[in-house]
Amino acid sequence: MSAYEIRKSRTVCFSGHRPEKLPCGGDERCAVTRVLKSILYKAILDSIKEGYDCFITGLARGVDLWAGEIILELKAQGENVKLIAAVPYKGHGKGLRSDEKFLFGNIMLKADKIVYISDSYSQRCMHLRNEYMVDHSGKLIAVVSDYRSGTGYTIKYAREKGITVRIIDAHKLEEQIRRIGYSDLDYNNFIT
Repeated sequence: MSAYEIRKSRTVCFSGHRPEKLPCGGDERCAVTRVLKSILYKAILDSIKEGYDCFITGLARGVDLWAGEIILELKAQGENVKLIAAVPYKGHGKGLRSDEKFLFGNIMLKADKIVYISDSYSQRCMHLRNEYMVDHSGKLIAVVSDYRSGTGYTIKYAREKGITVRIIDAHKLEEQIRRIGYSDLDYNNFIT
C-alpha cells in the first residue's frame, strides 16, 4: 500500500445499503441485483470521465464492497484510479463470511490508502466514517431505497456540505423492472 494524498475535488465516496435492505436481498444471482451493480459500474465510469480519480469505500457489506470491487477491477484494466478504504474501527470485517470476507480482504490488501476512523467500535463510528468520507470528497454516489437509514443520513449530510450527490434509487429500479422488464431499461433513469 502506498501513501496517497486525497484531493477532495477529484474524490468520490460511496454509500449504500447492506444486502438485506436491497432488492432480492442483494443476491447476485438475481437479475435486479445484477442490473443494480451495472448501474453502479456506469456511475463510477461516468465519474472517471468527469475527472474523478480517487474513490473512498467505507467497507460495509453490500454496496460499499461492490464499489471497492469495481474500482479494483478498473485498476486492473489500466484505469488510473486510487482506492481508499475508510475503516470505521480497527477489527471491522472480522465477522464477515465467505465471499464478503474475501472481498473485504482483497480491498484491504490492494487499497492505495487505509484510514482507520476509530480505534474500537462505538455507537457513532459508522456515522463518523460516513462524515469522514463526505468531508474528503467532491461527490457521493449512493444506492438507496430507504432514506431512514445510514445511507439516508449520508445523503443529507453530503447535501448540507454542498458536494455533488448522485443517487441510484434501488426501489424505483425494482418497481420499473417489475412493470416493464429488463429490455426497455434506460440506466440513466436511475441516477439522479
